[in-house]
Amino acid sequence: MDSGDTAWLLVSTAIVIFMFLPGLALYYGGMVGQRNVLSVIMLNTSSMLIISVVWVLWGHSLAYGTDVGGWIGGLDYIGFNGVDQLPFGSLTIPHILFAVFQALFAAITVALIAGSVAERIRFSAWVLFAPIWVTLIYVPMAHWVWGGGWLSKIGGLDFAGGTVVHILSGVSALVAAIILGPRRTFPNRTSPPHNLVFFMIGAMCLWFGWMCFNGGSALSAGSLAGHVIATTQFAACAGGIVWGAMEWMLRKKATLFGTVTGIIAGLVAITPAAGYVSVLSSLVIGGGAGVVCYWAVNVLKSKLKYDDVLDVFGVHGIGGIWGALATGIFANKEINSAGNNGLLFGNPMQLVHQLIEIGVAVLLASVGTFVILKLIQSVMPIRVTEEEETNGLDISLHGEAAYNTFEAGRSEMVNPAIDQYEVNQPIANQTALGKNMIG
Repeated sequence: MDSGDTAWLLVSTAIVIFMFLPGLALYYGGMVGQRNVLSVIMLNTSSMLIISVVWVLWGHSLAYGTDVGGWIGGLDYIGFNGVDQLPFGSLTIPHILFAVFQALFAAITVALIAGSVAERIRFSAWVLFAPIWVTLIYVPMAHWVWGGGWLSKIGGLDFAGGTVVHILSGVSALVAAIILGPRRTFPNRTSPPHNLVFFMIGAMCLWFGWMCFNGGSALSAGSLAGHVIATTQFAACAGGIVWGAMEWMLRKKATLFGTVTGIIAGLVAITPAAGYVSVLSSLVIGGGAGVVCYWAVNVLKSKLKYDDVLDVFGVHGIGGIWGALATGIFANKEINSAGNNGLLFGNPMQLVHQLIEIGVAVLLASVGTFVILKLIQSVMPIRVTEEEETNGLDISLHGEAAYNTFEAGRSEMVNPAIDQYEVNQPIANQTALGKNMIG
C-alpha cells in the first residue's frame, strides 16, 4: 500500500464525481431548451444513482473478477464480497477505492448517452435502459480492455476510456436517437441552447474533472500521472483553437459554443492516448479532433438527418474513434513502458490492434443498444407523447420547472415552462400545482 497513490486516487475519485454532477449535468442542461433542463439533469443524476448500485451488486465483479475465458469476469466480487481495504492485485491502492473509481466511469458513460435522447425519452424507459445497458454493453467491454480480457491480450491500448467510454456511448447514442426518432420540431424549429453560461460552467467542470479522469487512470501519484495531465491539458487547448479557427474561417465568427465544444472534443480524443503519447503528439490529436468532430457535427449530421440533440455521436463517438486510431499511430514506449510503440515508432501492428478494438466497440454498442431498446419498446413506450413533448419534460414528467419568477406588481408566480401563472403558495406545494396545471 502506498499512501501517496491512495491520496491521489481519493482526490481523483472525488473530483470525477464533481465532473459528473454538477459538471456534465450543467453542460447538458445549458444546451437544451428551458422546458427540459431538469429532465436532462435527472437523466444524469439517475445514471449516477442506478449504475453505482449495479456496480456494487454485480458490475464490478463481472468487469474485474477473475477472467473467464477472456470474455467476462467471474463472480468473485458479487455484492462487493472481498472488495476490501487491501491492495488490489499489483496496485498500491485499496481495492475498494479502485472499485468506486471504476463505478464512476461506468455511470458517466451511461449518462453521456442521455444527451442524444434528451427532450423526448420517457424517464421510466431510461430507468430500465440504464442498468441493462451497463450490464450487457459496458461491463463486457471494460473486462475485455481493462479487466484482463481478450482485447487486452491481443495488445489493444486504451488508457482511460476512448473505446470503453466514448465510442460505446457515442455509437449507442446514435442508435438510440434513430430508434426514438427526431423531436417534433426537428430540424426546422429546435430550441437553441437556453443558457450558454450554464453550458460554459459545466464544460469547465468537465475540463477540471478530466485531469483526474485521465490522470487518476495512472492509478498512482507518479511521473506518469503528471505526464497524463500535461497531454490532457494541451490536447484540450488544441481542440478548442482548431474548432474556433474553423468557425472563424467558414462562418466569419468564432463562437463560445463552438470553441468550448472543440475543447471537449480534444479531451475526448486524448483519453485513450493520454498515457502513451508525447505532449507534441497530444497537440496533433487534440487539433485533429477539432477537425473531425466539427465535420461530424456540422456536415455528417446534416446529411444523415439524425436528431442527436447534444451531438454525443459527433463529439464522443467520432472523437473516440479518432483518439483510438491516433493511439495506434503516436504511441511511444519511451513514454510508458507498459504500452507499445505505434505506427510512427516502427510498429504498424499497433494500428491494426486499435482498429480491431474500435470495430468491436462499434459492433457491440450498435447491435446491443438496438436490441435493448427494441426489447424495452416491446413492453412499454420509450418516447413521451406529443403533448408531453410540447409542454416540456420538466413539467410533464417531473412536475417541476427550472425557472419560477414573479412579475412586478403581481402575486402570481410566472412559470415560463408552461407560459401560465400559478398562485403564490408555499414551495412545498408548487411542484404538485405545476403538475396539476397540465392535467
